[in-house]
Amino acid sequence: MFKRVLFVLLTLMMAIIATLIATKDSPGKNTISYDEPAILFLSIGIIVLLFVPPIIMSFFRHSIVKVISAVYQCFIVIVFIGLIPVGFIIPNGFLTIIVSILGTVISIASIAVTLKTVPRKEVLS
Repeated sequence: MFKRVLFVLLTLMMAIIATLIATKDSPGKNTISYDEPAILFLSIGIIVLLFVPPIIMSFFRHSIVKVISAVYQCFIVIVFIGLIPVGFIIPNGFLTIIVSILGTVISIASIAVTLKTVPRKEVLS
């Protein structure tokens, strides 16, 4: 359980870091920027709210909950993979690409840890 929670929280931190780095290099006026901190805080708040279900599901040991959590985390992986080409569009987006790749790797590791089953010891009576 500790590993599952840790990896989901690491993925959350990578999502927040990716948002902050992409905000630093925002190219237009219709994007998130540090000039409007309320919108930036709102975006980070939405990211945190989107990570609440996997965090809650990481406390459960039932296999169905693990599968649902892994499917939910697959959508997060897709978002990180989609952020990689965006890093090529953003001026000076090399750091965005690096954070996106790290977020993808951590998210895939989180899915692997979530789906890993530990064999239980049989109690003979």
